[in-house]
Amino acid sequence: MYSWNEDTSDWYGDAKYAYSPAASAKREAAAKRAAASGPRTYEKKAHPNEKVIDPKKKISTQSKNPLIIAVDVTGSMASWPGEIFDRLPLLYNTLSQYREDLEICFVAIGDAAVDHWPLQVTTFASGFDLEQLLGSLYGEGGGGDAPESYGLFAHWVNTHVEIPKAEEVPFLIVFGDIDMHPVVPKDQINHYLGEKVRKDEDAIKAWKKVTQTWNTWFLRRPGGKQGDRIDKQWGMAIGEQKIFHIQDEQRAVDYAMGLVARKWGHFDNFQDNMRARQSEDKVTLISKPIEMICPSCGGPIPVDAHEHTLFKCPYCNTTLKI
Repeated sequence: MYSWNEDTSDWYGDAKYAYSPAASAKREAAAKRAAASGPRTYEKKAHPNEKVIDPKKKISTQSKNPLIIAVDVTGSMASWPGEIFDRLPLLYNTLSQYREDLEICFVAIGDAAVDHWPLQVTTFASGFDLEQLLGSLYGEGGGGDAPESYGLFAHWVNTHVEIPKAEEVPFLIVFGDIDMHPVVPKDQINHYLGEKVRKDEDAIKAWKKVTQTWNTWFLRRPGGKQGDRIDKQWGMAIGEQKIFHIQDEQRAVDYAMGLVARKWGHFDNFQDNMRARQSEDKVTLISKPIEMICPSCGGPIPVDAHEHTLFKCPYCNTTLKI
């Protein structure tokens, strides 16, 4: 389990890594708070902290670099909040050295047709506050029929989240493995989000609206077949090129960090970070699919692009540091 301090000497890889000194004071403050609170744990519990995760609340951030990480917690996905919790200091300390004002919102997604807590959300936060917020989520592990309530989450993003200071399209990353209910019943919206809508919501349209504000990615758990019905539905919702099939489930957080680092021009530093934790073969496995797509639009990047320092994506005009 990773810690909030800057010591990387116990990482498993052969290479050495040191965080950027720019955000050292923030890391030190988080480390002190972590030490005062005792050993890091993500204990199994019977329910979430309902005061913290209530989706009826509206949230906002003044950060120029907000990030939403949403996790399907139904069935076999229920252990994923713990996986993220284990790597939370690594996730935050790595990305915040690239953009110091980074703030993250965590979301747990279930199935509103059968689950007690089908949508759990935190506020935006940074540093050690994230640990307390993430620890408030509960991997319910329920779910009924195959589709889940991703559409309810999309509607929440569109109606309950404000990011007035974002200077570029921020990342919204969903970890999941299944399709969504095509319709979000008005009764679910009103009950769980505290609204008073009079008609059902089209889930695909809700997601299309999300993509107008957020750089949206669906990181799909291993096991699915590319181009199947799940890919097709998510393709209609966010674009086929924004579906990313994870090849190594244990490195799920690394895939997310890699996409963000690539967009922010620090992919080489991220790879050095991985080398201090993993074998070179693992670094290559994670890096290759990320290197072949534009982290803004998901468009393919030609192999010969690596002959240049900078590459301008022909699909969205984003300039990438190769």
